[in-house]
Amino acid sequence: MIHLPRLTRLIFAALSALAFAATSHAQTAPDAGRPIVIGRSYAMRSAVLGDERRINVYLPDDYGDARRSFPVVFLLDGGEKEDFHHITGLAQINAAYGQGREVIVVGIEGVDRRHDLTSPSASAADRKLLPTSGGAETYRRFLTEELKPWVAARYRTNGHTAVMGESLAGLFVAETLLRAPASFDDYIAVSPSLWWNSGALAAEAADDLRRDRFSGQRAFVAFDDPAPPAEQAAKERREQAQLAAAFAQVKPAGLTWTVTRPGKGHAGIYHPAAMEAFHALYGPPGS
Repeated sequence: MIHLPRLTRLIFAALSALAFAATSHAQTAPDAGRPIVIGRSYAMRSAVLGDERRINVYLPDDYGDARRSFPVVFLLDGGEKEDFHHITGLAQINAAYGQGREVIVVGIEGVDRRHDLTSPSASAADRKLLPTSGGAETYRRFLTEELKPWVAARYRTNGHTAVMGESLAGLFVAETLLRAPASFDDYIAVSPSLWWNSGALAAEAADDLRRDRFSGQRAFVAFDDPAPPAEQAAKERREQAQLAAAFAQVKPAGLTWTVTRPGKGHAGIYHPAAMEAFHALYGPPGS
């Protein structure tokens, strides 16, 4: 038999525990809040690619001013779990407090980036490493023939376009600049994978630049500090030097360029290089 005082204590303890649990839950459980929206996402059917692609669009803070139009940065690897949040944040902060020009960012989510971002390679080692490679030309057609008109028809653009990417996407950007320069106005290539196809893009860059097909394009190229092993790092530095030397030696008319080395490895270069690119290409109005 339970004595009354003891029963009273048990009841009091139980009520206290329930009250504490309710208070604790009220303090820690989130309310509904409101969503933080940084863009809109669309499914776009591509006849060129023969499949559907996810397109993410960020509009700058002043897009609501119907009198204004904006340049567009086409971001490769632009999915929500890729570089969309990162690069749109840099675009926003670059334009904050009048420190830079506002841009629309259009992110293209990757599907098989090893296919889309590489041209065919003569290297057996490359083909073994990336067996689905070789689709860059078709992907470039998708960007220029389908996606650019799709964006222009839906948003107030000013006709000025850029393409931006890092690593294999940086390789694609550099190749497009050198071999199909009319595709975009600005080119932002961060840590381009120049090792692809035994370094052919860098080796042939001077010949590509001599073809004199530029009409006001701008290029921003950022190189990483290659990581060991030493032999591989030395090879990558030679390829980087070849590309930089091609710009300096040929000095192609109609093209302005910036080559930089932020002092970061491949894994850490994108943030500082992208911010530097926004400053260089989309600095304060009138710069």
